[in-house]
Amino acid sequence: MKTIKFITLLFLCSSVSLVAQQKLSLEEIWSGAFRTKGMDELHAMKNTNQYTVLNFDRSTRTMQIDLYDFQTLDKVKTLFDTKNFTEIQYVDSYTFDEKEGKILIATNSKPIFRHSFTAEYFVLDIATQKIQKLTNKEVQEPTFSPDGTKVAFAFQNNLYIKDLLSGVEEQITTDGKKNHIINGITDWVYEEEFAFVRAFDWNASGDKLAYIRFDESQVPEFSMDIYNQGLYPTQEVFKYPKAGEKNSEVSLHVFDARSNKTKTVDLSNYNDFYIARIDWTKDSNILSAQVLNRHQNNLDLLFIDGTTAIAKVVLNEKDKAYVDVTDNLTFLSDNSFIWTSEQSGYNHIYHYDKSGKLKKQVTNGNWEVTAYYGYDEKNKTVYYQSVENGSINRDIYAVKINGKGKIRLSEQTGTNEATFSPNFQYYINSFSNATTAPVYTLNNSKDGKVLKTIVENKILEAKLAQYDVAPKEFFTLTTEKGHELNAWIIKPKNFDVSKKYPVFMYQYSGPGSQQVANNWNNINDYWFMMLAQQGYLVVCVDGRGTGFKGAEFKKCTYKELGKYEVEDQIDAAKVIGKYPYVDATRIGIFGWSYGGFMASNCIFQGADVFKTAIAVAPVTSWRYYDSIYTERYMQTPQENPGGYDNNSPITHVQKLQGNFLLIHGTADDNVHVQNSMKMIEALVQANKQFDWAIYPDKNHGIYGGKTRLQLYTKMTNFIKEKL
Repeated sequence: MKTIKFITLLFLCSSVSLVAQQKLSLEEIWSGAFRTKGMDELHAMKNTNQYTVLNFDRSTRTMQIDLYDFQTLDKVKTLFDTKNFTEIQYVDSYTFDEKEGKILIATNSKPIFRHSFTAEYFVLDIATQKIQKLTNKEVQEPTFSPDGTKVAFAFQNNLYIKDLLSGVEEQITTDGKKNHIINGITDWVYEEEFAFVRAFDWNASGDKLAYIRFDESQVPEFSMDIYNQGLYPTQEVFKYPKAGEKNSEVSLHVFDARSNKTKTVDLSNYNDFYIARIDWTKDSNILSAQVLNRHQNNLDLLFIDGTTAIAKVVLNEKDKAYVDVTDNLTFLSDNSFIWTSEQSGYNHIYHYDKSGKLKKQVTNGNWEVTAYYGYDEKNKTVYYQSVENGSINRDIYAVKINGKGKIRLSEQTGTNEATFSPNFQYYINSFSNATTAPVYTLNNSKDGKVLKTIVENKILEAKLAQYDVAPKEFFTLTTEKGHELNAWIIKPKNFDVSKKYPVFMYQYSGPGSQQVANNWNNINDYWFMMLAQQGYLVVCVDGRGTGFKGAEFKKCTYKELGKYEVEDQIDAAKVIGKYPYVDATRIGIFGWSYGGFMASNCIFQGADVFKTAIAVAPVTSWRYYDSIYTERYMQTPQENPGGYDNNSPITHVQKLQGNFLLIHGTADDNVHVQNSMKMIEALVQANKQFDWAIYPDKNHGIYGGKTRLQLYTKMTNFIKEKL
């Protein structure tokens, strides 16, 4: 018996040892082997204490919109099932009308740019389970009128209203034309940088539709060759205002559905401006609009009379650098409103009356509000997310509208995100940190107590535990100049302090961004763990200019993008290079987009520090990037030529000494391949040897088919050979 026990124990120990030796592979990573379970298309209902989730039945290959009760988490019923409707094979997204008796379902979506797409839409009557096709057109951004009897949508740059009862389709604008006039849908640069597509909105009574009109006829065009499979390439041509160039001329209009007349809002006192948001207030005759000057350091919140189209300024925000636009503007029943602002130096919640007079700064402190969740008028309570528990963490809080009685609802340290029930009695909390995969729980809104677990990922955690990987370790790095920067490091599981390791640094570094965050792994993190298994230390440092540590820290890079951020990465690498377990002669850096801009600058300007760099889809001169993003941080090239040129990687190519890999997709509508082509030519003329890869017809994400696997294999091989 003793012998059998010994053999059994030996076998078990061997098994554990074998399990612990499992190695990550790129094939596994990009096959989705580490995908988390979640709650797809989670919508809190407005009229009942319920929520919906989009579910997928793998056995039948069908999709369901299921309704659940917030209190019990029990499924109440299935609102829609694709198996009952041959017209819809796949649900891309869905929205409810105001009464929540109808659902607008999108299918067969076709992307245009990052957020925009066309799709086929169907309207489902939940009670009768009857479905009707909205229109035979593939349209954009259909939106129910408040009474659910009409739907407004955009098609080929014009706006339409469909009467669901009569079936009559009315075209309310007629001048829409590609690359000239757009009605109710944002142009490329608004979509990318102000992050919205639908530029029209119904008022509360459903008799008026406000919309923004874009005249982009004077905006310079950008063209991209699309190679596809044909004998000759085709060309994609679209309007793209680069820094300092002509923007779309925007105007604001109110269509009266009763009189079929349109009025233009008088904005003649503004010149070269942006309309960053429009929203009807609780008063069905008052429209709000946020108007920014071109420098984006002056924002006016306008209230516009829906009948006369006369506008007045109710709130003004100024900043010595720039004013960030958010979606936190919320109108309460008395038409007072919630607003978030950095005016104190940190992003906080403010309450204004309907005339724009400040009633109360609701939150205050040397920390940032990162999300506003809503206001419970019955209990006079505001719910929000913030970084009060450290800038790398997110917690859920409740506070009275008068700023008193604040309580922390979330208990676990990491990233907490909430979806509240309509009556604010409950919320679904999504929690994760560096060692805990996402967990969805039902919580009580009074004290944050967990009532029930809905979804968890313990199977994924157990699976990852079988691999020879270690989680991120968070720390604060202080440069020799005295700057305290958030950082994380991933070490090999068998890390030995007596050895010397090469270091591979990752960063993004863009204004207001954050890569050092206490949450579960993204797909790049598995790649970094794989590199750690192969003997690399992977480090990420958030330098100056990144977010959630106050306006001063974030905005110090104003007019000098690429100066202080590069300085901090170089200085951080110097500090890391002095760690006793680091081989200071083998430090590399990697980044994508803004991170590619940074990686390029670091290998050039930090030639004595960095041995190797990989830059994917980089901006190489802010002169080639779009107006809204670039000028927000840099003003125009005409005003600030030194800020543009002194910090451009192209200016510093002659300093290259190490190994450099440059990667770009030819169909990148965001950061044009022109950026890389210009730097390639500069490197060639500087007689510098480097490696590069161009991906035909791939956009800024460089994906599709085996593309990501091939790309990451290339980068992995480059690191192993050159670092």
